[in-house]
Amino acid sequence: MHRLALFDLDGTLADRQSAFSDAVTGLCRTHSFTPDVEHWLHAELADRANAADFTRLHDTFDLAVSGAQLWQEYVDLMSAAVTCRPEVLEGLARLRAAAWTIGVITNGAGDIQRAKLAATGLADLVDGVAVSGDLEIRKPDLRLFELAASRCSVILADGGWMIGDNPIGDIGGGHQAGLRTIWLRGRPWPDGLPAAHHVVDDVTDAITILLNETE
Repeated sequence: MHRLALFDLDGTLADRQSAFSDAVTGLCRTHSFTPDVEHWLHAELADRANAADFTRLHDTFDLAVSGAQLWQEYVDLMSAAVTCRPEVLEGLARLRAAAWTIGVITNGAGDIQRAKLAATGLADLVDGVAVSGDLEIRKPDLRLFELAASRCSVILADGGWMIGDNPIGDIGGGHQAGLRTIWLRGRPWPDGLPAAHHVVDDVTDAITILLNETE
């Protein structure tokens, strides 16, 4: 089997939730936004955010600062707050040393996802990145998996692994792409979705499984 490992970003390699909370708090404090603005941000951006969301924010509350400026401030705050644990970075470095090709396939806006990758040090450890905002398609769309493989300079049909926390986007999408899968449990598992090949509690456990794989 080809030594390709595609990883989800948010909730798998990086901790989005704590960074998200810090970024929203920081943005609201900077502009002295009212609690209803902060509540809107937490509710509307809980799973993901893009520039259009901040245009909606501006229009909904008739804010003095532009949506474009708020989005850029949010991107900067997120990249400053997002973290990837040292043991995860070390695990990816071990995979690379073991001749694995590593890709990131993530839903989200290109600018914010790449800012997270750069800020956490993940950008230096991956061979290619595919972000849904690049093509306006989202996991589990097969085309995003094909783009990820292409950006890693490999062919998806040669096989590999998909590792992520989203049952439908990561595991369902991985299955459709012909990949073996490792699920980071946490979200509810939908009825009727074929099981992942492995289920783990932490991405470091997934990396260990990959390291133990032989040709």
